[in-house]
Amino acid sequence: MPLRTRAAALSAVSVITLAAITSLTGPAGAAPAGAAPATDAVPKVKTAAPKFLAASQLPPHPSSEWTAGPVTDGFPVELAYCLGEDGIPAYDYRHRVFHTELDAGAVQATVVTGSAAKGKALAALINKKIRSCADRIERSDPEIEAEGRYYGSLPVEEGAQVHGLHTQASWGATDIHLLSVGRDGRTVTLVSWGQMGDFGDAPVAAFKKTTTKAVDKLY
Repeated sequence: MPLRTRAAALSAVSVITLAAITSLTGPAGAAPAGAAPATDAVPKVKTAAPKFLAASQLPPHPSSEWTAGPVTDGFPVELAYCLGEDGIPAYDYRHRVFHTELDAGAVQATVVTGSAAKGKALAALINKKIRSCADRIERSDPEIEAEGRYYGSLPVEEGAQVHGLHTQASWGATDIHLLSVGRDGRTVTLVSWGQMGDFGDAPVAAFKKTTTKAVDKLY
């Protein structure tokens, strides 16, 4: 079955987040009558969950408003065209899908890893997979021509990388995607935007602003 990486199928951007909540308490059970309150119980610790982009923070569409879906558990299938459903390590990803009434879509996926070192390694791996995405698409389907571009890094928190991907099918379909990977400590977010068109139709400057906002929201 031909691989059709339609921007509409992407259903919009995206990067996701895991709310990490750790509760540590002392032993259960009632204290004996007259006993002093326990002083060695560990208080509950709650870590704020990374926030997601709002629809208004995506690159403006010239003729249609963005609509944001709910934040959902799991890695988004909308990114399988480039990363594969099993393309990156298993973590507790969360994601939000966005769409317009026309041809544009986006998705954000976010994850809290176990440490800053693991977050750095995950971000590096995802960037590597995005850079090889065009070659893998062409190998998987000879009817698709794909080209990737690198749009540089952004100085936000621990940094973000921005990429572009254009695909053209033998039957005439042509789609443009922008993807970015950003990190704040142990938290990584991935944003993807897509629509019909080519590199000339890509709102790179606006997408970089969207990426900066996405990383700023992580904590």
